Amino acid sequence: MKGFNKFYIVLALLTCHLHYAQESDATEELSLDKGTIESQFQYLYQKSGNYNAEGKRYEVVRTINLDKLKKNVLDSVSAARTNAAALKSTISTHEATIESLNTKLKETTDNLTTVTDEKDSMSFLGAQVSKGTYNVILWTIIVGLLLLLLLFVYKFRRSNILTQDAKSNLSELETEYEDHRRRALEREQKISRQLQDEINKYKKSK
Repeated sequence: MKGFNKFYIVLALLTCHLHYAQESDATEELSLDKGTIESQFQYLYQKSGNYNAEGKRYEVVRTINLDKLKKNVLDSVSAARTNAAALKSTISTHEATIESLNTKLKETTDNLTTVTDEKDSMSFLGAQVSKGTYNVILWTIIVGLLLLLLLFVYKFRRSNILTQDAKSNLSELETEYEDHRRRALEREQKISRQLQDEINKYKKSK
């Protein structure tokens, strides 16, 4: 039984060798030294032989080809891992850059908001108020000062008029007083003359 199995294996190997010879032209473009992993597996499959034993199908593959394919697969996996690590590093760098840009954008937005608020507001007595409120306060003060100025001018003019009236009345009063004093002096002089005349008459009569 064991001799039969060995004979069957040798027969299978011969069949596999014949199969390789028949498909040599078809596999010229496939190789373990180039191409994708899929094409290399295809190459290995085409280069393998097969036989049936105990109702099962087996593929016969050269160990050197299998080792070569294993090395290629491990190299591809290593390269993929290296590439993945590089991509991960690049992604981390981009994420850090995006985070930095987001931070700067937030700072810029906050500064713009502050500048806009300062532009739309004014400082009044150390407090920030909106331009509308500031204008209302400013114009209220201006109108109040104008009203006070008008009131002052009115009172000044009225006081000036009263002063002029008082001066005029005083002048009239002084004039009347001078007239009265003059008339009184004239009466006094007249009475003095009459009294002197009477005294002189009295003296003559003695």
